[in-house]
Amino acid sequence: MRAELRDTAGALAKLLWREHIVYRDRVGHVVIRGEHVQRWISLAPTGGRDEVLIRAGRILDGGTTAPARSEAVVPLSAGTGALAAVCRRLLADAAADAAPSAPGRARAARPRRTARSARPGRHTGLASWVVIACVVALVAFCVHSIVATGR
Repeated sequence: MRAELRDTAGALAKLLWREHIVYRDRVGHVVIRGEHVQRWISLAPTGGRDEVLIRAGRILDGGTTAPARSEAVVPLSAGTGALAAVCRRLLADAAADAAPSAPGRARAARPRRTARSARPGRHTGLASWVVIACVVALVAFCVHSIVATGR
């Protein structure tokens, strides 16, 4: 089954993308990576005798793979063309999930000035003055202790 899965993945990769990498991952699934489209497809045997689990997802900026966005179980006897159609649908689902949902729902730009910084005449906050006073007191204590001990 594993050799058949590898051969099917190679034929499927040629149908889907001109540029691709086919490899077996740590758990034994066959992975097809399309770096130029930032997508991946995984083929894994299922409990059924003639079935394969196809999963699709995105490739992130650093080259790592994001978790699968969609998956489907397909019989291997359906043929490479049917498998390619399922893969294209899963890839389209992954691409649709990756795209921003709606332009109206985009995050609004933050206002340039907040209410706190818009107050006139007050540039340094109370906490900053407390820190400055503590540092001055510490320096004064050190100078006093040096003068008192005679060093």
